[in-house]
Amino acid sequence: MATPSLSTPTRRRKPLQLGGYLGLAVAIAIMILPLVWMFLAGFKERDEIYTVPIQWLPEAYDLSNYAAALAAVPFGSFFLNSTITTVIGAGLKLLLGLTTAYAVVFLEFPFKKFVFGLVIFALLVPQQIVMIPNFTLVASLGWINTYQGIIVPGLASAFGTFLFRQHFLTLPISILEAAALDGASHWTRLWRFIVPISAPTIAAVALVSIVSEWNEYLWPLLVVDRSDMMTLPVGLMLLQNNDGVTNWGVLMAGTVLVTVPVLIAFFALQKKIIAGLTAGGVTG
Repeated sequence: MATPSLSTPTRRRKPLQLGGYLGLAVAIAIMILPLVWMFLAGFKERDEIYTVPIQWLPEAYDLSNYAAALAAVPFGSFFLNSTITTVIGAGLKLLLGLTTAYAVVFLEFPFKKFVFGLVIFALLVPQQIVMIPNFTLVASLGWINTYQGIIVPGLASAFGTFLFRQHFLTLPISILEAAALDGASHWTRLWRFIVPISAPTIAAVALVSIVSEWNEYLWPLLVVDRSDMMTLPVGLMLLQNNDGVTNWGVLMAGTVLVTVPVLIAFFALQKKIIAGLTAGGVTG
């Protein structure tokens, strides 16, 4: 009887590994190639974009499309509005997520499980369902074309609360018990003990909140109709029908200007984001 070779499992594993690498390469290409084309199209003339087959590289690398985009619309105003709504909106989402998750995990109050169930249910509700009642409320308060009208309706972050809650369940309770014996209040325990050891999860929630606020399009489109209050995604609409015909080179240049800040934030926080999302995967 022939003895099985010790290398047989390894040989069987190689095709699976190659298939996994191939699938990974295809997924990366699907995600990266549109971004590459968008970046290169920002340097192309209008005729180069419509060539068949696709011409990936432009004839010349000049910044005329970027200059045209900056001249056509008030990008400075759009950038300021997006920065204000993103910083305030993401910051408040982070604060509310931290405090809500702390209460759900470390405080005892009636119907605590029911409250967390509502948080889970909120994750399942599409944003579009609540837009009409939110718009009615914002309009009745006179918040159309205001920062609070853009920011306030989206402050409750079920995702952030859920991720923080899952992370807090993994923390050693002995640290908080020792702090409580020393007379530390809940507020002190949260900011002096929990927050410092939760940096990866905080970074993950912060980036998700920043990207969500920065890229938000539909809600600002509903509550803003003045160009001086438009955010960057909404302001890009003004480039789509410039002179009656969409100049895709100019539009792609404007899109690059919108995308770059988010990419910078992602690459700056990517290591902590992966660690935070992994920590949030522990259930309890």
